[in-house]
Amino acid sequence: MRISMEWLREWLPVPESAAELGHRLTMAGLELDAIEAAAPPFSGVRIGQVLSVAPHPDADRLRVCRVDAGQEDILDIVCGAPNVSEGMKAPVACVGAVLPGDFRVKRSRLRGVESLGMLCSAAELGLAESSEGLMALPEDAPVGEDLRVWMGLDDVILEVDLTPNRADCLGMLGVARETGTLLARTVTGPVIEPVSATIDAVVDVRVLDPEACPLYAARVIDGLDPTARTPLWIRERLRRAGLRPLHPVVDVTNYVMLELGQPMHAFAASVVGPVIEVRFGRPGDSLRLLNGNVIEPGADDLLIAGERGPLALAGIMGGEASAVTAETGRVVLESAHFSPRVLAGRARAHGLHTDASHRFERGVDPTLPIYALERATALILQIAGGQAGPVVHQGHVPAAHAEQTIVLRRERIPRVLGMAFAPAEVEQILSGLGCRVETTEKGWKIRPLRARFDLEREEDLIEELARIHGYDRLPQTLPRVSLPADSPSENGLRARKQALADQGFFEVVTFSFIGPDWAEAFYPAVQGLALSNPISSELAVMRPGLWPGLVRTAAHNLARQQPELRLFEHGLRFVPDVSGLLQEPRLAGLLCGRAEPEHWQAGRRVVDFFDAKGVVEGLCTGLAGELRFDPAPHPSLHDGQSARILLEGREIGWLGALHPRLGERFDVPELFLFELDAAVLAAASVPRFAPLSPYPAIRRDLALVVDREVPAGDLLAAVASLELPLLQEIRLFDVYQGKGLEENEKSIALGLILRAFDRTLEENDVNAVTRAVLECLESQLSARPRY
Repeated sequence: MRISMEWLREWLPVPESAAELGHRLTMAGLELDAIEAAAPPFSGVRIGQVLSVAPHPDADRLRVCRVDAGQEDILDIVCGAPNVSEGMKAPVACVGAVLPGDFRVKRSRLRGVESLGMLCSAAELGLAESSEGLMALPEDAPVGEDLRVWMGLDDVILEVDLTPNRADCLGMLGVARETGTLLARTVTGPVIEPVSATIDAVVDVRVLDPEACPLYAARVIDGLDPTARTPLWIRERLRRAGLRPLHPVVDVTNYVMLELGQPMHAFAASVVGPVIEVRFGRPGDSLRLLNGNVIEPGADDLLIAGERGPLALAGIMGGEASAVTAETGRVVLESAHFSPRVLAGRARAHGLHTDASHRFERGVDPTLPIYALERATALILQIAGGQAGPVVHQGHVPAAHAEQTIVLRRERIPRVLGMAFAPAEVEQILSGLGCRVETTEKGWKIRPLRARFDLEREEDLIEELARIHGYDRLPQTLPRVSLPADSPSENGLRARKQALADQGFFEVVTFSFIGPDWAEAFYPAVQGLALSNPISSELAVMRPGLWPGLVRTAAHNLARQQPELRLFEHGLRFVPDVSGLLQEPRLAGLLCGRAEPEHWQAGRRVVDFFDAKGVVEGLCTGLAGELRFDPAPHPSLHDGQSARILLEGREIGWLGALHPRLGERFDVPELFLFELDAAVLAAASVPRFAPLSPYPAIRRDLALVVDREVPAGDLLAAVASLELPLLQEIRLFDVYQGKGLEENEKSIALGLILRAFDRTLEENDVNAVTRAVLECLESQLSARPRY
């Protein structure tokens, strides 16, 4: 909606600047998109009158005009406009004037004749895209007056973006009402009185579908003056609103639409005939629209029709055959209320979007049609003369928009907005918005304005209070609520999921149902529970584990050029048991692609078994008991790269590389999977602070030869079982097989980190710990030092 500040100030006093008003409107929900000047900058242009027109002595298309511009001397100006005539008034750019584009008017000679200025067209002043001649000014235009001041061209235009529920502000009436409420000012619009009929001419109105068109009004106006021109003030308001002046009758209907928000249309009465009908399209209907397009209306298109067929696409665009032209002396003026439900989408169906359809699709005040018809009639008679017949209408204001009463409780306002409103402020705001307010013991009974379709309940009224008061002026207070503390298990799981996210994992949520083929491929030994009424054959079995969903998600992403994946899911697995169906919470993950993000300094190493193992070890931090990775086969995992995860000897999950057979079947590269018992992870202890020793640490490295079948984890577990107080950490930093060792042997290097909290360690302390470790490993695992 384009709002002229000059026009708005005719409705109410607005001393505020355009920027200040735009900010207030934005804070009230009517977002300001732009502020524009009503006309480009120019200066030195006056209102002039052509006193005489003589032929140019040396150019057939030029005229030498003597022009009175309100100065001491009469100006001789050479002009080539075809419409220049003696006595006409037009803009005169005197010598020294600056026109749009920084064009400076100078004293010049045109084909030997001196010209002391320039008679201007609207295009040359930036007031039109094109012009065929001089800009003709009204006869009462004061000669010598500055044109910019006289026409109010220093006006400012506010471009406001309205949400679909605020169609009431698609006219100056609604904008003025909104502005008056915001600024607490009285609105005084034009006085509109009924126009008495002076002739008996009528058209018979027939509405065949009252739900689609609850109210249709028409009036015949005869005896229009074909030479009448639209007044400059109306043309200017149309231009500033983005509309092009066409014909006095058409311009009036457009003006009333901008003023009141009610779209209207005028038909040439000779084409309409004695009957005007509102109906839906029928087979064989055809209509050439005003834009030249020919359409064949369907059964969903509402039409205005005469005896000869369709005249207009109702609420969207008129037809070419019934258009008002310069020769039209008798018109039928239409003003109606069309159902937004019926018109919704019909303009787009024909590739159209008009000012009328924009308003009718959002909803127009159902009380406006006859009111707007009277306003348009008065303006047409004032501009083009003629005589008006009586208003003929069929229907009434639709019951769906009948006045409703909304109860607004006084105590409800602070509960919703966080601040209380004085009763006087509530009544001032709502009455300013056109609502009828009745005070009750507990608050108010409100009857909203008919144009406000969006006011249906108490919360809507409270929103209006917040809008007008200003969203930026509402207090910022957080609600006071009592939230129960999370259980330790919830905290434990949340911390582990967050740890995965911190490592670059993305959480996914997949269906709890998988296809029978997926269940058989991943868990051949488990008879999955089949659904009696599955969504589809691909979702027919309850999942015995989370890996199928992760692999399917990985395949989907890999097919879309996402080669580096870190995924995890927390959910239930469903395993049949003698006691029924076990529903066990699990935390599963998947890794594939580069081990590190692509970088010019980084290598191209891809993730491997030990990357996945490290992730699992991090998730198991805080678990009470010995954590072991026991090499064991799993039908879903690659032989030699799979491990059962044990905690104190009890299985809590699995880890390994996806079996190549499954990778080939489901079209995924090498990737690594893990799955853990989420209930066990939830029971992990919360890390506690431990003080650091102020004394230095000592490291002693041991290279031990053991049987190649002995897992390194057995060495670490054996050393940890000694519970040596000085031994703070054990690091496995090398594994060797080859020259110097038997074929069935391997060398494992351990780093022992020793530190005391009360003193600096001495050599005998270190030797004692080293000796104890060597004796333990020799006795339990037949390990011997490698020198």
